[in-house]
Amino acid sequence: MNGIVRRVVTGHDENGKAVVISDGPSPFVHTVPLRPNYFSTDIFRTHETPAVVSAQTAETTSGPRRQLPEKHGTVLRVNCFPPDHEGLDKLDASASQELFASLGNKAGSTFAQNGRHPLMHQTETIDYAIVLSGEITMLLDDSEVLLKAGDILVQCGTNHAWTNRSKEPCLVAFILIDGQFDEDLKKRLE
Repeated sequence: MNGIVRRVVTGHDENGKAVVISDGPSPFVHTVPLRPNYFSTDIFRTHETPAVVSAQTAETTSGPRRQLPEKHGTVLRVNCFPPDHEGLDKLDASASQELFASLGNKAGSTFAQNGRHPLMHQTETIDYAIVLSGEITMLLDDSEVLLKAGDILVQCGTNHAWTNRSKEPCLVAFILIDGQFDEDLKKRLE
């Protein structure tokens, strides 16, 4: 697996007829040296709600790597999680923050607070995770759930990490939707 994901984007021609405006590899593939064989391919982003629908959508994945959607926006990406390797469990809080900084979200790392897994993080988003192939375990603060191909998870701003304990890579499609913690939850998280 190399991060190449075919992306087909539709739009409209000058007469308003539905057409394909691009068909090829998604142009933004992110890798992380601290995680060999991991990749994250951004497929599409929206920048507001409601999303502006135009005849010829410009490239939405350009620019620096951002783990999170913009305020009121969304992001669709496909991640490949290779089987966990021994070095992953040796990451300290500083290396964990460095890894998240490379994803564009240094503040997201929560490993220093709970120590459960070096990739623990929390985002103010609703995330739809669709397991395309393989299997992966989602860790929460005190529990975990094994997800297999075809399973769908709705992750509601919880502290979590992904761990692949199998011997095969796992592909997951993620749709992240910008969110905001309600006041009651903010108090619980303080």
